[in-house]
Amino acid sequence: MNDQSPGPALPPVVDRKAWQEAREALLAREKEHTREGDAIAAARRRLPMVEVDATIEVIGPDGPVTILDVFEGRKQLIAYFHAWWPGRPAAEQCEGCTFFNSQVRELSYIHSRDATYAVLCKGPYEESVRYRDFMGLEMPWYSVEKTAAQLLEGRDWQRHHLVCYVRDGERVFETYYTGGRGVEIMAPTHGLLDMTVYGRQEAWEDSPDGWPQPWGDAENPEVWRTNGRPIAQWSRIGAGRSDELT
Repeated sequence: MNDQSPGPALPPVVDRKAWQEAREALLAREKEHTREGDAIAAARRRLPMVEVDATIEVIGPDGPVTILDVFEGRKQLIAYFHAWWPGRPAAEQCEGCTFFNSQVRELSYIHSRDATYAVLCKGPYEESVRYRDFMGLEMPWYSVEKTAAQLLEGRDWQRHHLVCYVRDGERVFETYYTGGRGVEIMAPTHGLLDMTVYGRQEAWEDSPDGWPQPWGDAENPEVWRTNGRPIAQWSRIGAGRSDELT
């Protein structure tokens, strides 16, 4: 784009006083939204829980371990169930899971609250952990190729899920789960873009006429993929990392 080329539409220009009044009106709504979020979180903490068989096995770097072992001795476990497409190369793996999971980096704050974050991938361990290493991720990684259906009883286990557990001694309980847009909490990218004038630039968003929305439309249906790969993979390829999984 240059000074002569047409650019996307822009908001109307006003003076500082008018802008501040509009900003304060929106701020009141934002505070209501925050308080409602706090109230929902309070209700989440009051949900009942359901027991999970603590002996269900997952595969880790040292072979089979139990879901109880995944807690690493902590009281709580936050588990992201990473989708996997068997036999497909790295470029064809789940762009959504790649997008969300690649943004979970600093785990010390989670650990300070006596909680562990771990990925439970639905692919075979040796193949999928190479994908983790290609992406440069460092969180604990396990395969639930054989046991995802048990852990996600009654749900479409082939989708991605974020599940929270608590343990009481040797017993394990599921306290919360979410999927779909519920996992957006993992992606600060979305929150930051939502604060910009053009938002996520996705076709479903309610934006004024003329706003750029090239992502997720009929011509470009993917929102986390460009040129045949999940977007986050390109910097790894540029750095010379091998995406060979077999």
